[in-house]
Amino acid sequence: MSNHIDTLDRTSDWSGVRVVVAGFGVSGFAAADNLLFLGAQVTALDETTSEEKAEKAQLLETLGATIRLEPGATAVLPDDVDLVVTSPGWRPSAPLLAQAVERGIPVWGEVELAWRLRDPDAAAPWLAVTGTNGKTTTVQMLESILRAAGLRAVAVGNVGLPIVEAVMDPEPYDVLAVELSSFQLHYTHSMSAESAVVLNVAEDHLDWYDGPDGMRDYAADKARIYERVQRACVYNLADPATREMVREADVVEGARAVGFTLGTPSSGDVGLVEDLLVDRAFIEERASSAAELCTLADLASPAPHFVANALAAAALARAHGVSQQAVRDGLRAFRPDGHRIAHVAEADGVTWIDDSKATNPHAAQSSLAAFEPVVWVAGGLAKGARFDDLVVAVRDRLRGVVLLGRDRQVVADALSRHAPDVPVIDVGDDETGDPMGRVVDAAAGLARSGDTVLLAPGCASMDMFTNYGARGDAFAAAVHRRIADHT
Repeated sequence: MSNHIDTLDRTSDWSGVRVVVAGFGVSGFAAADNLLFLGAQVTALDETTSEEKAEKAQLLETLGATIRLEPGATAVLPDDVDLVVTSPGWRPSAPLLAQAVERGIPVWGEVELAWRLRDPDAAAPWLAVTGTNGKTTTVQMLESILRAAGLRAVAVGNVGLPIVEAVMDPEPYDVLAVELSSFQLHYTHSMSAESAVVLNVAEDHLDWYDGPDGMRDYAADKARIYERVQRACVYNLADPATREMVREADVVEGARAVGFTLGTPSSGDVGLVEDLLVDRAFIEERASSAAELCTLADLASPAPHFVANALAAAALARAHGVSQQAVRDGLRAFRPDGHRIAHVAEADGVTWIDDSKATNPHAAQSSLAAFEPVVWVAGGLAKGARFDDLVVAVRDRLRGVVLLGRDRQVVADALSRHAPDVPVIDVGDDETGDPMGRVVDAAAGLARSGDTVLLAPGCASMDMFTNYGARGDAFAAAVHRRIADHT
C-alpha cells in the first residue's frame, strides 16, 4: 500500500485508506476532519481530553471516525494502518511514530498533508517562514503586506489557520503566508514553496532534539524549507548558517538567493540605508540603485530584530511581485501581537517592557540589544539551552538581573561566569502569593531613572504560568499595581 500512499493527493480516491491521526489538537482535528471528507478511514488518538476535544470527537464520530482520547491511547499503533499523520511537536521517538517507522508506514505532518491536498486547478503559492525567533511576527507582517496589495491571503501553519483548512477552503486563496516550526518541517517531504526564509538559527528545543547531534538535527530540519524553492531563498546575512543552508539546498532552476541585512545591501539583497528599508534585489537597476520600501518610522518598533523581520517579510512579498507601496502600507499597518516588546508603563523615569514571547536565549538577546541600560527579568524552563553567549553579548548593558522559575540557576551560572559584577536577585519559583509582584519590586529596587526593566525570560513559561501570555499579563498587572501604590 505504501507506494500507493506516496501518490495520494487532492484528486485521489481515499476510500479504503486507513489513516491514524496522532494528536487531536487544532491541527489534528483539521487533518482528521478533512481526511474524513475525502473518504479515508480515520482513527484519531490523543493522551488528553477536554470539553472542546470531546465535542469535536463526538462530531467526527457521527461522521464515521474512531476517536480515542485517554491516557495510553497513543501507546500502540493499531494493526491495520496505511498512513500516520502526526501533529507538530511529536518527537520521532514517540511510541506511535517509532512503531510506524519500524513497520514501514509513511509518517506525514499536517504540512505534508496540506501540500498534497492543494487544489491542482487553484493552488495558492506558499511563502514560507522559519527560524528560531521572529517567525510569527514575520509571517504576520507578510500577511499584512499581501493584503495591502489586494490579495486574498492568510497567515497559516504554526500560527493562525491550520494549513489543511486553508488549502481545502472552497474559496481559493491567492497566496499563503506559511509559518513552519522545525517540528513541522521534520515531517515534510514534498513541499515546494514559491519562496522561503530561514530568519536565524540558534539553540532551542534541545529537549526535543536531545541526541548528541541535537543542534545539527535541529538546523537540518530548518533547512528543509529551502528544498524545491521556486523563486527566492531569502537568508540572513548576519547568520552564516542560513547562507550555508541556501548553498546546500536543492532548488528549482532559476531560484535566487536574496540576503537581508541591517547594513547597506549589496546588489541582490535588501537592507537599510540610513533610516530607509530598501530593495536591491527585485528591481531592474539593482546594480546601481535601490528602491525605497518604507522608513523606520513606518514600523511599530525600531528594535533591530523587528526591522530584520520586516526586511525578510518584504523580500518574500517582493519575490511574489508585490509593489513597493504595498510593502510600505502593509508594514505601516502592522502591529505585533501582545507580549512582543510591548510597552507596559513608564514611571519615575523607568520604562517597563513585556517581551514574554522571548522564550529562548536568542530571542532574549535580540530583545536586550534594543535597550540600554537594562534590568533584565529572566528564567523559567530553559529547554536544555545555555546562556553563556547571551550574557557575554549583553553584560555591558545590564544594570541588574532578576531571576525566577525552575531553571533560573542556568542563567545565574552564566552570569556568575561572565558578568560577576552585575547584581542578581533570585526570587525563586514559589508560585504562592504574588511571584511577579516580587519580581517587579526587586526590579524597581535595581532600576534608576533612564533604565528599562525588560521581561525577556529566555525560557518557556509553563513551570509557573499557563503560557507566555499569562506570564506577560502577570508582569504588566504587577507593574501597574506597583505604580498605583507609589503615586
